[in-house]
Amino acid sequence: MSAGLFGLLDDVAAIAKLAAASVDDVGAAAGRATTKAAGVVVDDTAVTPQYVQGIAAERELPIIKRIAIGSIRNKLLIILPAALLLSEFLPGALPIILMVGGTYLAFEGAEKVWERFSHHDDHVGDLPTPIVEHGPDAEKRMVAGAVRTDLILSAEIMVIALNEVADESFWARLAILVAVAIVITVAVYGVVALIVKMDDAGLALASRSSALAQKVGRGLVAAMPRLLAVISAVGTVAMLWVGGHILLVNLHEADWWDAPYEHVHDLEHHVAHAVGVVEGLVGWLVNTAISAVIGLVVGAVVVLAVHLLPLGDDHDTGGKSAVTG
Repeated sequence: MSAGLFGLLDDVAAIAKLAAASVDDVGAAAGRATTKAAGVVVDDTAVTPQYVQGIAAERELPIIKRIAIGSIRNKLLIILPAALLLSEFLPGALPIILMVGGTYLAFEGAEKVWERFSHHDDHVGDLPTPIVEHGPDAEKRMVAGAVRTDLILSAEIMVIALNEVADESFWARLAILVAVAIVITVAVYGVVALIVKMDDAGLALASRSSALAQKVGRGLVAAMPRLLAVISAVGTVAMLWVGGHILLVNLHEADWWDAPYEHVHDLEHHVAHAVGVVEGLVGWLVNTAISAVIGLVVGAVVVLAVHLLPLGDDHDTGGKSAVTG
């Protein structure tokens, strides 16, 4: 009796250890997948605060909450089933879809670079025009536009994450992608909520009698546009890097063109070995820099094509109207 009980306890302990290991594996894989999607995540964080420009302060957090709920629905109810079906029944299409997404990311990054140097303020498709109307209908249209834009960014995030766990079992892929969807959504919209309320917190501190509080408050208010500018710049670089890296790797994975990947891989190792210290970091920096250049070149070609096409002007204005409803 006691031997059987101890045997049962041993089995339970073994199952618990296996479950804990599985949870650890899911967490580690989700972390790797999230890191690979960093460029899109930063861009999503940079874009979203602009949806609540021009609205009452007390409506900012409720609107961000509604957009976040729409984002998690996009990821879990639309993108996740489609991605899992694709990986299960048509895995060969994944590199092609990734390259399409990588080209789009490179285009987005190059477009932002072009805007910065040409002093254009408009962005194709993902930057909303602040609403000037008020009321439930205006908010509903704005939220719907934000969720539509999020669908594109979320699709890129989930496909990049899926590619990182393509060799896992179906249920492991499901668990990892659900974790990625939840973690990224909470992180992005949590940061967005902090950013959009930073100026309110600053104004509240600036109105206090304490000189220190006033100084901190004014600093927060002054820092917000700079913070948004930094996030936007980091997002641009990250999109070029991630877009270029996706193209580089998946051209190799699809057996379409191995030479660029092999040259970059060799250069990465040569430079890292020549430096001789922190070789892993140096190799990563070399790969990242070359990937960003590839992303910029590919993106610039697409930007040039878009602006030379007869529908180029309609593309700019059409994207905005689609976002703002």
